[in-house]
Amino acid sequence: MKTDLARTLSIRGQHGLFNYIAQSRGGAIVESLEDKKRYNFSASAGITTLADISIYTDEGEMKLSEVFEKMHGVLGEADAPGAKAAEKELKDVFAKAVPNYDADRFYVSHMKKVVEWYNCLKHYASLEFLTDEEREAEAKKEA
Repeated sequence: MKTDLARTLSIRGQHGLFNYIAQSRGGAIVESLEDKKRYNFSASAGITTLADISIYTDEGEMKLSEVFEKMHGVLGEADAPGAKAAEKELKDVFAKAVPNYDADRFYVSHMKKVVEWYNCLKHYASLEFLTDEEREAEAKKEA
């Protein structure tokens, strides 16, 4: 099953990724990808969908889904280096996967988040992503 990055969330201060389940009175009900536990976070919790995240390149911005696909092409079935990996190791992975990343605006701290998300998706979801067209088709089926 393909992963819908528009429903996959990163929440400030929380480890891992979450799937959006439903809207609650003051925020969102989400489910952890890792342990499948459900939580209610307020709208002020810093909730961001992975579909809204891009990285800086020399030509502009690259959507996170494209970055993940390029990383998968470089890494194959291997995991990405962990967030605690050496700075050089992280930079080497991104130099191979996205050789034109903007080193002045895409920092090692960002790389750590991206590899953490990549490994989380690889282990608990899928590295195949729904396209905008597939998401629209599913929305029409549900309506």
